[in-house]
Amino acid sequence: MRNQFQRTALLLGADNIEKLKNRRVAVFGVGGVGGHAAEALCRSGIGKIDIFDGDIVDISNINRQLIATHKTVGRVKVDVMKERLLEINPDALINTHKLFYLPETADSVDLSVYDYVIDAIDTMTAKLELVSRTFAVNTPLICSMGAANKLDPTAFEVADIFETSVCPMAKIMRSELRKRGIESLKVVYSKEPPIKSATESEDRPTPASISFVPPVAGLILAGEVIKDLIAKQD
Repeated sequence: MRNQFQRTALLLGADNIEKLKNRRVAVFGVGGVGGHAAEALCRSGIGKIDIFDGDIVDISNINRQLIATHKTVGRVKVDVMKERLLEINPDALINTHKLFYLPETADSVDLSVYDYVIDAIDTMTAKLELVSRTFAVNTPLICSMGAANKLDPTAFEVADIFETSVCPMAKIMRSELRKRGIESLKVVYSKEPPIKSATESEDRPTPASISFVPPVAGLILAGEVIKDLIAKQD
């Protein structure tokens, strides 16, 4: 039987394939960004992946989320994601957590057990809680900033949060992280100014999105994790 990671091994080396197999990564949020990040981790050979999301697949997710099809509408997102990941790598250990990560639920998650954490959460409160807690236990973390209301997938960059510009979410994060005494955070963000939704309500705007922008952010997140894990000395 052909080794499914043989092409990756040609690029990274057999030793690094073994290293990735023994790593455990958590992905918080498996929507348009996090779903693609989780799949890229799995296809890269990460042996243990924990996925966190308390939502179910909605028909409005079909335009951008990897796991969203007419067949999966109404199902728990982490369950659908697990099935897909195991179809890619049946030997992977996929742990599902039907959970919205918030200050009220954060105590139920031990972040110290992970080699890396990906934040693909939409809400600012949850992001700040996750950042604070990963830093407290010294677990590496990379965060996705806003991917909604964008049309240019080439505008994404990897940077420290305090070197970002343009992105409204990153601006708020910078301010809040300073208050918490956090001086550095690796993020994926876009310099493309947000586009106003064509049907945006002034009192409660609905984030707009499209098929080809969030996946790029997710793939960049996964790529950074893989590179960092390989570079880290045991």
